[in-house]
Amino acid sequence: MTRIAQVLVLAPWDEEAMAPLCRPDASRSWYGCFVPLPTFTEAWVAEFDRMGQRTGLLRHLESLPWKAPESVQVLIHDEEDDCFGLWMPRDGRLTEIPVPGHRRLHPLAPSTEFVPAPGLLWRAATPVPAGFSEERRDPRPAW
Repeated sequence: MTRIAQVLVLAPWDEEAMAPLCRPDASRSWYGCFVPLPTFTEAWVAEFDRMGQRTGLLRHLESLPWKAPESVQVLIHDEEDDCFGLWMPRDGRLTEIPVPGHRRLHPLAPSTEFVPAPGLLWRAATPVPAGFSEERRDPRPAW
């Protein structure tokens, strides 16, 4: 399913951990490469144009040998999100940090016919569209 998303990784002092992710690797569960952002120090970006291409990305990122895991931030903007979502390591897992004034809405019950959907990060003031809720969520990792 087509759904463009940008992923930004901020990882101070961790060029070494990110270097392998800047090269193609067919053995990864996700497809793509990160590129360093020239205007930032220790920041990398990747763009995904299909949901299936990004499956397993967060698990891969949390497995890296970060020098300062408490400083790693992963920002994800899916094409229908109102803003970037923020994930940071908590107890060894990348965990979504709530963004004030926003909520993640999930579509109808998951179907194993398609890859898991991450939901939509929308402003809290936006009415919940039919077929979406904050509680319903696909138990399979979308990232």
